[in-house]
Amino acid sequence: MKIITLPLAALAVALASPAVAQQAAPLSPQDLVTLSRLGGTAIAPDGKSVAYTVTTTDPTTYKRTPALWVKSIAGGEPRRIDIGGSVSDPAFAPDGTLYLLSDRKVGDAERTQVWKVDPSSGVMTQVTAFKTDVAGFRLAPDGKRIAVWGDIARTCATFGCDSDGNTALPGPGTGRHYTDGAGFVRHWDQWETPGNYSRIFAFDLGTDGKAAGNGVALDGPVGTLTGDSPGKPFGGAEDVAWSADSKSVFFVARQADRNEPLSTNLDLWQSQLDGTAPANLTAANKGTDNTPAPSPDGQWLAWAAMARPGYEADRLVVQILNLKTGERRALTQGWDRSVSSLTWTPDSKALIATAEDVLDAPAFRIDPVSGKVTRLVLNPKREGHIANVVPLKDGRLLYTRDSLDAPAELYIGKPGKAGTRLTDIATTALAQRAPVTTQRFSFKGADGDTVWGQITKPKNPEGFGTKGKIPSILYVHGGPQGSYNDSWSNRWNPRVWASQGYAIVSVDFHGSTGYGQAFTDAINKQWGGKPLEDLQKGFAAAIAMDPQIDGDNACAAGASYGGYMMNWIAGVWPDRFKCLVQHDGVFDARAMAYETEELWFDEWEHGGQPYYAAPEEFEKWNPVNHVDKWKTPMLVITSEKDFRIPYTQGLAAFSALQRKGVPSELLVFPDENHWVLKAKNSLQWHQTTFDWLARWLGKEGK
Repeated sequence: MKIITLPLAALAVALASPAVAQQAAPLSPQDLVTLSRLGGTAIAPDGKSVAYTVTTTDPTTYKRTPALWVKSIAGGEPRRIDIGGSVSDPAFAPDGTLYLLSDRKVGDAERTQVWKVDPSSGVMTQVTAFKTDVAGFRLAPDGKRIAVWGDIARTCATFGCDSDGNTALPGPGTGRHYTDGAGFVRHWDQWETPGNYSRIFAFDLGTDGKAAGNGVALDGPVGTLTGDSPGKPFGGAEDVAWSADSKSVFFVARQADRNEPLSTNLDLWQSQLDGTAPANLTAANKGTDNTPAPSPDGQWLAWAAMARPGYEADRLVVQILNLKTGERRALTQGWDRSVSSLTWTPDSKALIATAEDVLDAPAFRIDPVSGKVTRLVLNPKREGHIANVVPLKDGRLLYTRDSLDAPAELYIGKPGKAGTRLTDIATTALAQRAPVTTQRFSFKGADGDTVWGQITKPKNPEGFGTKGKIPSILYVHGGPQGSYNDSWSNRWNPRVWASQGYAIVSVDFHGSTGYGQAFTDAINKQWGGKPLEDLQKGFAAAIAMDPQIDGDNACAAGASYGGYMMNWIAGVWPDRFKCLVQHDGVFDARAMAYETEELWFDEWEHGGQPYYAAPEEFEKWNPVNHVDKWKTPMLVITSEKDFRIPYTQGLAAFSALQRKGVPSELLVFPDENHWVLKAKNSLQWHQTTFDWLARWLGKEGK
């Protein structure tokens, strides 16, 4: 099979020819990794301009370069501001100055620090000059203070000490040494550094705009709170919020001890910036508390909370605390959706949240008094994935939107009608590629429940080298508490796969999110049960609905839980597919129970007990028990820095395939984690995968 790799920039020139324009090239893996990407966004205090970052990728070297842009809301061309280094996390101060993170070199030092820039003149000032990198920051509402965070020794009273370092390397050899009760020894893709944590410090900003003094540690004296804030590996600025009066900071943290690998007990803390221990505002809840959102008028603190300890996919219910009276209550207990972000309107009269809802991720308005939830329509024809919502004083919303068709762009508008697109990060470039179509469908799945799915296929199959019926791929998402919703992905991207001439069928099986908590919970102790039934019925329903889909010429593919399902299908549904693509999937549930780092996840999924206490729950859905029936050709992909599902699981699956003589290939990335993120690695991942599909679906050489 021939994969078209003409870069988008080159295609713009080629399309000058009318003949070429009539047959635009399909979207290729080269396009996916070189397409410009929207990063952080911020709006000026006067609401007249926006700042945003855009990352571009060189189509030859694949070097990625972020840049800062400023654009008037009223229209016109954006203006680039030269930073002289990397740039991320733009944020406006009340005076209109723009703050950001950059590794701009100063003398011999090239550390990531906070800088500020005048958007009009481009003049830059270094705000922090610490001996260690700054990972993130939050400006106080009055612009007189700043909170910064980074990896700092817990015993360090300042932002960075000579004692920062890995005490697990005592020497004289190279061995890592972790003592009893260490908790995490490795997490996601990094080995832990004992004694070092992500810590937040608050600093005054002097008249020169620079951070002054030694700062105040928000976690208080040694012996009080010890843990990462923002949380690792994915926590960020959403875990940190200044009070409306700029006199205290709310933040999320979990106590780090021997129980941390079993705990989802993230709490909300408040520091009064006086050096004393912070107050735990959510000590009574042993589940997750996150996303602190203080109201601009100083009366309320809203946040999201899970009720069940040890369950990372429990429903996130909005909670509200009256900061003046101390009264607190669950605000959205009657709304069966899980919020993913929270922010207040400038008048403090409403909360704006985002949440998954049947293949979309819309915005919602929540009344802080009654708890009434109203879905907001920002794109009447097709909502897609709404994120990064900022309510403005005039009632408009600034937000990003992406979909299966295109990556994120920045929009502004009022609910009820389509917003105005402010950026052109990828829209014009993608318009030069041959389109695909996506249609949603539903069917009766396990237990007679309504289950949803999507079909993405070439809009003009002949233009993709396909005539008649279209070879098909069953996509199985990870999580498993997740969704193949209407959103863009830089990794498992249905549009790129469909552009190779395939019909991509995805099914939101039992366990998926966006359909109510009971549907999400239904996968518990059912990993190989209800989800498989949904996939079987869903694939059949898609084939029956769309006669173009060739169900007899099909492969299946998935990563993480989707990879587990490939291993499970190989043993219990071995005659259905011509090939499988298994990425980072569980092969042996027993080994997984002892090898993974976040133990709470694996134990909850199999009934809430460790393997040694209830081995039957793990073995019931264990793929290794059905290897004797494996015969479907399989491509196995894994990465050595994947600590969630360690790469030994992939090696074991490949060994089983080779031992049985089943046609199989193995692709191992030494420098990737649970995801494939680097540009060249992504190209290799796609090329290997598409070559494998072409071999078994009869598209080689086409």
